[in-house]
Amino acid sequence: MNIKRIAGIFAIVLFIGKVCLLAQADPSKLCYYRQVEPGKPKLIECDVAVYGGTPAGVTAAVQAAREGKKAVLLSFNRHVGGMTSGGLTATDVGDNKSIGGMALEYYSRIGSIRDFRPSEAESLFLRMLEEAGASVFFEHCLESIVIKEGRIISITMETGESFMADVFIDATYEGDLMAAANVSYRVGREPAGAYGESLGGLWQKISWKNVYQFCRMPLSPYVNTGDPESGLLPEIAFEAPGKAGEGDFKVQAFNFRMFLSNREGKIPFPKPYGYDSDRYALLARFLNADPLIQWTLNYTTAPMTDGPVQVRNGDSNNAGSFSSDYVGGNYCWPDGTYEQGSFTELPSPRRGLAMSFRELYQLREHIFQDHVNYQQGLMYFLANDNRVPKTLRNRVNSYGLDPREFQETGYWPHQLYVREGRRMVSEYVMTQANCESKRTVKDPIGLASYGMDSHFCQRVVVKEEGIKTVRNEGGFGQACPGPYPVSYRSIVPKREECANLLVPVCLSATHVAYGSIRMEPVFMILGQSAGMAACIAIDDNVSVQDVEYGKLKKRLRESKQLLLPKE
Repeated sequence: MNIKRIAGIFAIVLFIGKVCLLAQADPSKLCYYRQVEPGKPKLIECDVAVYGGTPAGVTAAVQAAREGKKAVLLSFNRHVGGMTSGGLTATDVGDNKSIGGMALEYYSRIGSIRDFRPSEAESLFLRMLEEAGASVFFEHCLESIVIKEGRIISITMETGESFMADVFIDATYEGDLMAAANVSYRVGREPAGAYGESLGGLWQKISWKNVYQFCRMPLSPYVNTGDPESGLLPEIAFEAPGKAGEGDFKVQAFNFRMFLSNREGKIPFPKPYGYDSDRYALLARFLNADPLIQWTLNYTTAPMTDGPVQVRNGDSNNAGSFSSDYVGGNYCWPDGTYEQGSFTELPSPRRGLAMSFRELYQLREHIFQDHVNYQQGLMYFLANDNRVPKTLRNRVNSYGLDPREFQETGYWPHQLYVREGRRMVSEYVMTQANCESKRTVKDPIGLASYGMDSHFCQRVVVKEEGIKTVRNEGGFGQACPGPYPVSYRSIVPKREECANLLVPVCLSATHVAYGSIRMEPVFMILGQSAGMAACIAIDDNVSVQDVEYGKLKKRLRESKQLLLPKE
């Protein structure tokens, strides 16, 4: 596929049928991307350069620094900690006993694995970086890289600074450095047959089939009930729904993990600039479809119950048929492109960049602000619109944004929950079989244990019992039988593609397997292991592909990393 086929900010936005609206918040504060004025060119040399201030980026830099290496961490924004400091503190763990090494140290020091405060999370990340002696550079956005004979020589940031290192680590949620290095990757969902995955592709037959599906009610998707000529309601895709087992280029939905409070002094849910209540017409129709529906304001799997969103003290997530997940609003986020349609044969991996980084960042800024507008508008709608049942309105209004968190960004999280970006394609691809312990690895570098989990990828029109209605598709949640190891080869590019790059976040995995691996504790684990591998590659003067696994295994165990179940 030619990934340049659909490129350019406005063309893409029009193509996906979305209108990007700016949020009310000061764009200099609540934003994804701040363009900085470049200074004089400057070369900074180090041993290990980590790009991405995610939890994986922090642990990679800390581990390298603890090993005596000169390590730098380059954060895209003004923060470190990614989602862990960006609101996701109801940590998705799986099996607590699968957490070892620096991740366990982190949670022990903060005092809990779950329900700490985002500000506390970031403070601890910064303290660990300082203690280790790792240098942190904020608001450093990648502009270009220099590659020679399959090795990254240096990376240049928009600030004008260039960083030369022996080993680089891409710890971004999107895989930007990996793509710039021309490493193979995929975006979207593989067909079920590509890797023999029962959860692969579209319209899975198990898991979330009857959950968050508008209580299986025959809601009309049209502006005028039952009249296709009146057009679709907002937030319903005009694309064909695809067939079971096919793959596509859609990405599971993103949202913001709001940090809420019902205490005195709470901040009322803000009304975003350009607010349009009709954007939530489908939700309004659903809320009034049947008086027997119970609105839980939390997760639920019981019949005739629905969120429509999670509202609780602290981290509050998507939880409903029409909820804080902005379904369909993120398809272009990973690499700036999106191609409609579904397929049965797995396309070749993508390589390279479809547009300049500046163009990509600007596109993501539009998508970011559209997510802000959508989710702030959703909460304002639930709190104020007369179409929302009064009892539900009152319950929503008993909460608001926590005034102690995210004060610089209007009490709204600064980090969008990018659940999935690019996924590298290396010599070893983690699959559903790994998650189910039906396939083992010979080079484990850490454990994952959370269930295979995907949020919805599309909201489409379907026909059920002869009636056109609306359904969500792409969500599944299936537990893993136990902790399972992640392969070192899955964080290492193919030998012929790049010899000094490690990728612990956008690692080589199918959409299904990534749904289990993509949890913040696992990113911490894989980041630490990447940092250790980088140090061995430097000490032994070898490529990352030639790191002696026996040596890596020994050093990881000395660092209390858990490599196999029941260790």
